[in-house]
Amino acid sequence: MTAALKVVRAGLFDTLQDLGRRGFMALGMPTAGAMDRVALTLANALAGNSANTAGLEIGVMGPDLLVEADSVRVALVGPLSPTLIDRPDAPPKPIESDRSHLLKRGQTLRLGMIEGSSTAYLAVAGGFALAPFMGSLSTYPRAGVGGFEGRKLAAGDALPLAREHASPGDDRKLATAFDYGRGPVRIVWGPQEDYFTDRGRRTFVEADYRVSKEADRMGIRFEGPTIEHAVSVAKGGADIISDGIAPGAIQVPGAGLPIVLLADRQTVGGYPKIATVASVDLPRLGRLLPGQTVRFLAISVEEAEKLRREQEARLLRAIADFKVARPPGGIDLARLYEENLIDGVVFERPQA
Repeated sequence: MTAALKVVRAGLFDTLQDLGRRGFMALGMPTAGAMDRVALTLANALAGNSANTAGLEIGVMGPDLLVEADSVRVALVGPLSPTLIDRPDAPPKPIESDRSHLLKRGQTLRLGMIEGSSTAYLAVAGGFALAPFMGSLSTYPRAGVGGFEGRKLAAGDALPLAREHASPGDDRKLATAFDYGRGPVRIVWGPQEDYFTDRGRRTFVEADYRVSKEADRMGIRFEGPTIEHAVSVAKGGADIISDGIAPGAIQVPGAGLPIVLLADRQTVGGYPKIATVASVDLPRLGRLLPGQTVRFLAISVEEAEKLRREQEARLLRAIADFKVARPPGGIDLARLYEENLIDGVVFERPQA
């Protein structure tokens, strides 16, 4: 029997993602990959996987997953309120996120809604037994490639597991929630900042911008004050010869409103790019919801590189600081009964 997690009820937009499909943009293939690489890395570390193991990226609301394996260890990271259903007629029991859990055959994991963020992650120990496409399991739904049949999950799907049962060992949890930082989203000017007036650039970094309803894995359209192009739109000021699109590139088309391009972005584009989001803040963008507001702050390339190195160091410290996670209710009686707690008996001779 093949070990699997079966989708009993689908979520809104759940896809398998690793850290991305690298090296194929020249062929027109986007990197795809996790919107929040920090959360996926933490989930994989909790599950005992390498950082680039594909996990389930949960969009807004997650699925119900039935365990069709002797046992499986899963790790959840993100603002979820998951529950566990031991059998079909049993009530759901709340369990914690930001930790790993050992699940048994017949249990159903209900991932539920994500609170205050657009993404969360589930990793399974050992990963999923699926063939990579162009060296990656990242799903790119627009082309129908990668992940599970190149698409988001649907009811009835069975995700094959690489392991028939979980390895022995304790579950682990984050000591504290990872700090993504607050305040403005940091950006680096360019590569076409000269396509905008001084007033347009000031508007971009001095105004508040709101996430529109047109926000997905491809990019985020923002609403707010318009950014003035240096040449009138009628004379082609909002057009350039198409060139490459980096992660976090910020295009400003003729309407004058910024679009931040994300994991599933196109590989080339013909609108001028006023700036690029510093990589340290890309995971924050992957968590934004429509209606939330941001402000942008320009920093130097050197500052952006320093911030990214500091974030990587904090990520490594968070992994090193994992704590042992006890089962809900405290004592795991099943494991306690399996232990030989008495290794000898001493009889005391009664005194006369």
